[in-house]
Amino acid sequence: MPADIRVMGLFKDDGKAARAIGELGTAGFNFLRAHSPIPSQRILDAVGLKKSRVGWFTLAGGIIGFFAGFALAIFTAVQWNLIVSGKPIVSLIPFFIVGFEFTILFSVFGNVIGLLVCGRLPDVGGLEAYDPRCSGDHFGVLASCQPGREKDLMDFFRKKGGEVRVFA
Repeated sequence: MPADIRVMGLFKDDGKAARAIGELGTAGFNFLRAHSPIPSQRILDAVGLKKSRVGWFTLAGGIIGFFAGFALAIFTAVQWNLIVSGKPIVSLIPFFIVGFEFTILFSVFGNVIGLLVCGRLPDVGGLEAYDPRCSGDHFGVLASCQPGREKDLMDFFRKKGGEVRVFA
């Protein structure tokens, strides 16, 4: 079975691009991705992305970091066997400082890992269907269709007010 044909509609206005994204499904085409030179709330609303899960990675990293820092402080205090003038070797209050610092460190690690996982990065194949004009003043809408319907998809983008570029 031949692969789907990818066609990009290039729009000067984010409103036209958002309307094209919203009407792609009803026209029988598959929306793949949108390229934008600036953040656009209209396009973001049209795409309808779900809430990000990156915060959960950050939370998990923070919890792991707190307990790892606390465990490291306790482990090192017990290993050195220092005489502390009758005070307990495992003193909780000072160890909270180490736990707090590890919480921040591991939260950052969790956040970066979450960004990489949820953003599916690195995306080595994503730029093969990219138009450099999307970095300047155009908004790109990439869609796919079955072979033989590429003319319909090209006409769809032209009717919406966009230029067309076909990717093999």
